[in-house]
Amino acid sequence: MIAKIKKFLNEVIIELKKVAWSTRTELMGATASVFVLVIILAVFIGFCDIVLSKIIDLVIRYSL
Repeated sequence: MIAKIKKFLNEVIIELKKVAWSTRTELMGATASVFVLVIILAVFIGFCDIVLSKIIDLVIRYSL
């Protein structure tokens, strides 16, 4: 059992050495892109929510 665990951990270490890790600059750029896109999407969804709620409000008001 212990031999299997050691073998597994050694294989994990070997595979982790093969990983192409991002540099700090690439990581910061990707993070900034995600933040900008989240803000843009939040504004867009908020705008759609306001417009649709106004339309629904008008439909309800004039249908009665």
